[in-house]
Amino acid sequence: MSDDNSPRRPGPRFAKLGYRPGVGIMLLNARGDVFTGRRIDTQVEAWQMPQGGIDEGESPRQAAFRELAEEIGTDKARVLSETVDWLVYDLPPELMGKVWGGKYRGQRQKWFAMLFEGSDADIDLATAHPE
Repeated sequence: MSDDNSPRRPGPRFAKLGYRPGVGIMLLNARGDVFTGRRIDTQVEAWQMPQGGIDEGESPRQAAFRELAEEIGTDKARVLSETVDWLVYDLPPELMGKVWGGKYRGQRQKWFAMLFEGSDADIDLATAHPE
């Protein structure tokens, strides 16, 4: 009998795939509100915090600020905290081999808590890479 709470393991075809390095940002304002954005590149409604991959030669912190600029058009933030360890997860089996060019079985991410130090005018969702 299957246990719905048991971890899913990738089949042998995907077991050798690595993890995509990435960052995530929990952007807080002075009141403690957390920014989440609605994705525009999916068929179903999906909301998430800014996040993305780490480019070759880029540090996680550099990637976090680049992702803020790419996704919400701002650099008006400062780092409050960073996860010490990498957070690792596998994609659901039905997505392995389909997303990120089929190169990864999941992601390993560093997450940053950042304080937004700008005004609403410093957020621009009409960036060159809207998601």
